[in-house]
Amino acid sequence: MIVAAFPGQGSQSPGFLNPWLELDGARERLEAASDAARVDLVAAGTEWDADRIRDTQVAQPLIVAASLVSYEALVSRAGTPGGVAGHSVGEIGALVAAGVVGFDDGMRLVGDRGRAMAEAAAQAETGMSAVVGGVEEQVLQAIADAGLEPANYNGGGQIVAAGSMEGLAALAENAPRGARVIALQVAGAFHTSYMAPATGALQAAADAIPSVSDPVLPLWTNSDGTTVATGARALELIVHQVSHPVRWDLCMTSFLDAEIAGLVELAPAGALTGLAKRGLKGVPAVAVKTPDDLDAAAALLA
Repeated sequence: MIVAAFPGQGSQSPGFLNPWLELDGARERLEAASDAARVDLVAAGTEWDADRIRDTQVAQPLIVAASLVSYEALVSRAGTPGGVAGHSVGEIGALVAAGVVGFDDGMRLVGDRGRAMAEAAAQAETGMSAVVGGVEEQVLQAIADAGLEPANYNGGGQIVAAGSMEGLAALAENAPRGARVIALQVAGAFHTSYMAPATGALQAAADAIPSVSDPVLPLWTNSDGTTVATGARALELIVHQVSHPVRWDLCMTSFLDAEIAGLVELAPAGALTGLAKRGLKGVPAVAVKTPDDLDAAAALLA
């Protein structure tokens, strides 16, 4: 089994969509995604600067649209993967790939998610920092001591802390033994209690989706690393994960238990294949950053 992995927020970079627009039909697909999400994703991915695409309500639909365009290009070359999973907002791309919701409905959902989370983030000045290395118990204690919450358990010795900027500064000054604290370029304390105000709007957006189906592929959830059997449950967990930690570590454990033969990370790729090097040792992984990477991904999928 080859798993297609959809990346989360922070993976984007200025101009990363330019090479994808050279693919037949990609511009039209991205324009449709823009209409559904109510964001000019073509301009965002080709012209806008790093600060502008860091905005949550831009970054989230931009990443999901790019990952779906690259997924469709991969499937057209090599067929459907054995399963799908997404990190944070990437789970919405995975839902579309698994047939739970349609492309337009998925893009409407991620547009609403981005706006709701941006509004929640605006209520307090917060951020996120990756803690790399150290002993997990000591890392979690240091996060708690700084008045922060663990937002992402990424596996491979990485936990992301989130909360107030003062707390993040205190954590950086008192890093756990053997660990590094790296500030992340995101605009809020995602996957923590700070995001609770976003859940109502996201639930309303999920409830408004006219057609929801059960997954046609194995679909792993960030909630606890298990596979999701029904579309209704998948959407329920999409709402839940906004204010609860991402458990990518448990997803990778499940990948190993399923004896997957490889992992393909879709555009804008890099972060999840980096985690796979530490958490999925011995499992080949391909990062699809540009269309030039599709041949290697197709070869792995084949």
